[in-house]
Amino acid sequence: MGRRRKERKPLPPIWGCSDDLWALIEPILAEYDPPKQGPPRIDQRGAFDAIIFRLRTGCQWNRLPWEYPDDSSVHRTFQRWVALGIFKKLWAVVQEQCEDLGGCDWEWQAADGWLGKARLGGDDVGPNPTDRAKPGVKRSLLVEADGGPLAITIAGANVPDAQLLARTIDAIVLERPEPEPDFPQHLCLDKGYDNDTGWEATIDHDYTPHIAMIRDDRPPRPKRHKARRWVVERTIGWLAKCRGILIRWEKEAANYLGLLQVACALLWFRRLHRLARLS
Repeated sequence: MGRRRKERKPLPPIWGCSDDLWALIEPILAEYDPPKQGPPRIDQRGAFDAIIFRLRTGCQWNRLPWEYPDDSSVHRTFQRWVALGIFKKLWAVVQEQCEDLGGCDWEWQAADGWLGKARLGGDDVGPNPTDRAKPGVKRSLLVEADGGPLAITIAGANVPDAQLLARTIDAIVLERPEPEPDFPQHLCLDKGYDNDTGWEATIDHDYTPHIAMIRDDRPPRPKRHKARRWVVERTIGWLAKCRGILIRWEKEAANYLGLLQVACALLWFRRLHRLARLS
């Protein structure tokens, strides 16, 4: 037993870009952000290291430690990569490799939204109903059966979860497998989606809905399926370990979404590391 636990030692918290992670992102940068004529750019791997540090600690860009490249250059590089969709492409590459190793289960999915503060305002910000109407942001997350993030979107804190469901499903990073009669896809949702908007979004996207009803007068029945919503709440807890996304300091929604995409890509990279060791 002790030997098995030692063999399955988990990947420690990611505070930098390892060789394996860099091997995944370097081809993406070579294709979508190749060097151009002009002043030489900062070290790209060092810039990605700094972005991960910013994500993990929540420090200001101009407070990055001295061992990283110039903070202004790192921030410009981050914004350029956001505009090019680099982090979404990295997320897709890592998730696809996990799927090739059997580490992505599309059969049972779950979605939920959670609120956060937006101290500096910006676009896609709204009054937070749980924080005295102060500026806030809502993150809407869709995960697969084991909690791996499939899609994430953001909106103002006053936007109901059900109104974000269709947009979240449409934001799935990889091409979603087509549901079939013998292989349906189930979507588990809480009572916040028990309305016309939530049911329509679920059915229109060919999901088998499992929505907790606000008022259910039916007698208790034995559970005949493994529908579960807690996996999405667990993933939200994993993302909350990244202090850079707990509070939204970015005025531009695209920049904040870019940080969320980095966090989701790192979650998949941890799973890829585990699957590679077991294969």
